[in-house]
Amino acid sequence: MLPINLALVSTVPSIGLSALTKVSAALQKQVTRDFTPIWAVTATVDSFTALKDVPLGYWPIIVVDTFANGGQHRDRNNQPFALVAAGSSWSLVASHEALEMLADPFGNRVVAGDSPVTEQGRVEFLVEVCDPCQLDDFAYTVNGVLVSDFCTPSYFDPVGAPGVRYSFTGAVAAPRDVLEGGYLSWREPTSGHWFQQKRKDGDLQTKDLGLLPPGNNSLRAMIDELSPDTKKLARLAKKRPSMRRSAAKLKSGAAGSAERARDIRRQIARGE
Repeated sequence: MLPINLALVSTVPSIGLSALTKVSAALQKQVTRDFTPIWAVTATVDSFTALKDVPLGYWPIIVVDTFANGGQHRDRNNQPFALVAAGSSWSLVASHEALEMLADPFGNRVVAGDSPVTEQGRVEFLVEVCDPCQLDDFAYTVNGVLVSDFCTPSYFDPVGAPGVRYSFTGAVAAPRDVLEGGYLSWREPTSGHWFQQKRKDGDLQTKDLGLLPPGNNSLRAMIDELSPDTKKLARLAKKRPSMRRSAAKLKSGAAGSAERARDIRRQIARGE
């Protein structure tokens, strides 16, 4: 199987190559170690200094300075790319976008199942692997970098079963469960309307989004426009527990890396 090639690049001066390489290394480890064994998708994640340096065949994940146009897009050749707003926690959203791009590159994958709304019967769920568990409360760290939890294919099972993993961290406890700050989207085939279930302050809320407008945008891109919460996750307050945990692990990792670098330099100086 040919791997998918993702390119991480920044258009924001405050996020330079050093930050990009740290996040791309974390995303590569997350994909290889955590995502690929579950979703059977192989990918590379590399960082580049400028968009013009991204080789052909790579799908860019671009850090930008605005929330207005975040999320997944497609270029004029119908190839996917994603925009991530710059901020203190942009790595969380970059992970979110990377994993959703890998699970469904073109943003139109649906899975049939019974609707959370009993009277609707069978519906089509949009495969968005990070949205149900997207809040940073359920995120984890790789190399000290904050990355997103993600749902497994079993998330779309018709019934739950003991010992089954529904998200990587285990935070999602049952099929089609929606955690605080997350959401699940589906299409009701009789009316053609799209619906979305969100959990806010512990309560599940279901909203009729109506008919999506015709056009060239993917289903995920159109749903993302109606669901701006993901974009806000790029600028989390540094006092949040997730940010504090990430900062502590980054500091500890940096100290270890610095000491190893000193050991290697001393060894080189001794000619060993």
